[in-house]
Amino acid sequence: MASTIRVRATSNGDITEVQALIQHPMDTGLVKDSKGELIPAHYIQELKFECNGKDVFVANWGTAVSKDPYVKFSFKGAKKGDDLKISWIDNKGGSDTTTAKIS
Repeated sequence: MASTIRVRATSNGDITEVQALIQHPMDTGLVKDSKGELIPAHYIQELKFECNGKDVFVANWGTAVSKDPYVKFSFKGAKKGDDLKISWIDNKGGSDTTTAKIS
């Protein structure tokens, strides 16, 4: 199965810019289906980016994040060729992890 995470990380001098797109329904638990029943909440609780074993971005999310979230941030301390590990865990126990080389 293909990863739900697409990521691009580019280094320019001392700054590394990261852009990630995650496929996830991010259901709030407040929307009803066609039968009028509530769709249970299903959302990412923790999103983490690690570079060289160090956390560089950690987010604890709730239901207020939109479907298929997009994340963009930058950090210092990485160089071209380093590995960036991205992982998420949702409220139903689902998870995904991928790695990307910083270019």
